[in-house]
Amino acid sequence: MSTNASAKNGTWRNWGGTVAARPAREVTPASVEELTAAVRRAAEDGLTVKAVGSGHSFTSIAATDGVLIRPQLLTGIRNIDRDAMTVTVEAGTPLKRLNMALAREGLSLTNMGDIMEQTVSGATSTGTHGSGRESASIAAQIRGLELVTADGSVLTCSAKENPDVFAAARIGLGALGIVTAITFAVEPVFLLTAREEPMTFDEVTGRFDELWTENEHFEFYWFPHTASTNTKRNNRSAGPAQPVKPMAGWFEDEFVANGLWQVANWVGRAAPASIPTIAGISTRAWSTRTYTDIPYKVFTSPRRVRFVEMEYAVPRAALVDTLRELKAMVDGSDFRISYPVEVRTAPADDIALSTASGRDSAYIAVHMYRGTPYQAYFTAAERIFTAHEGRPHWGKVNTRDAEYLAGVYPRFGEFTALRDRLDPDRRFQNDYLRRVLGQ
Repeated sequence: MSTNASAKNGTWRNWGGTVAARPAREVTPASVEELTAAVRRAAEDGLTVKAVGSGHSFTSIAATDGVLIRPQLLTGIRNIDRDAMTVTVEAGTPLKRLNMALAREGLSLTNMGDIMEQTVSGATSTGTHGSGRESASIAAQIRGLELVTADGSVLTCSAKENPDVFAAARIGLGALGIVTAITFAVEPVFLLTAREEPMTFDEVTGRFDELWTENEHFEFYWFPHTASTNTKRNNRSAGPAQPVKPMAGWFEDEFVANGLWQVANWVGRAAPASIPTIAGISTRAWSTRTYTDIPYKVFTSPRRVRFVEMEYAVPRAALVDTLRELKAMVDGSDFRISYPVEVRTAPADDIALSTASGRDSAYIAVHMYRGTPYQAYFTAAERIFTAHEGRPHWGKVNTRDAEYLAGVYPRFGEFTALRDRLDPDRRFQNDYLRRVLGQ
């Protein structure tokens, strides 16, 4: 059973504690053949089907009252092609296992998000991304897909084979079929130097274009109720490797970022009035640090404190205005926000429902500690994001519907037409897809 999402008494719950579902049955197929049989049997029984990875989505994108497919036996690397520089991996493989296996082979993904607990299919199907000037989301690194469609057949797609399916299925929301294998582009493993440095909110917003231009990967966190941010620049390095020393790494990444952070959030939940003070103290604990390591050790970090998240992609040119409006809203409100706001970027890509589809994008993510009321803050933030034609992350809290989304995604109709063709009976339907894709 996955440690990230739980099932008790037949009820499935996601990692963030925002979604619960009671599937009619659970299936854990050990092969593609077993999966196709499960899809066919569901059709005979008139049940819908959803695959669920590690449950890291905050939306109900994976929830079902039909057949819940757990892919944890569909794991491992199928093939490494060193001529084409690709790796084909089973859909249920956690990103952590993929990253470690690639490193042992002297290979790496070009870019990745900041956590690696998710399965490769769950992460790509929802558009999970890191930050990059030229390098895009994990899904944008896909070179081929294998998926089981509604009639139980196995479909493979790439830029050359079924290209219309490939254009959509890389971020398919689980609406087009169940992904069984993914072929990623890889490259020889390289070193990244990370520089983490505190900076004021005014400086980072005033210099944003310059900081974005000068760094391969630039991101920052702003702490509400303060004028402080912590910035992170990751750039390729000739070496030598200079990893974070084990004791210093444990202190900063585990004791401070997870242990003390958990306590600070407990205090903040019990006494919200203390949050601005805690935020001020937290930002003073930041210091500049530089380290050099292989990519997944620089891009990713453990996240043990549970939270709820909303994230929107806005046009990159609109980032600074959007962020300043968000800060003004928080400053003028009674909200007490204990979690930082995270800012990242991605270049335009060619995937139909990618949040960066056809436009250079910047991401603004707002978080609340799990168990604290988040709706009012998220609603106010969402109002600002949607005023800038924001596109919500498919796996994070949002209230958008198909009518809104069709207005901010030029290729929305292309995706829904393909869905009509591949899943006319809506075998992969659920309430979330009904809302965001329409009937």
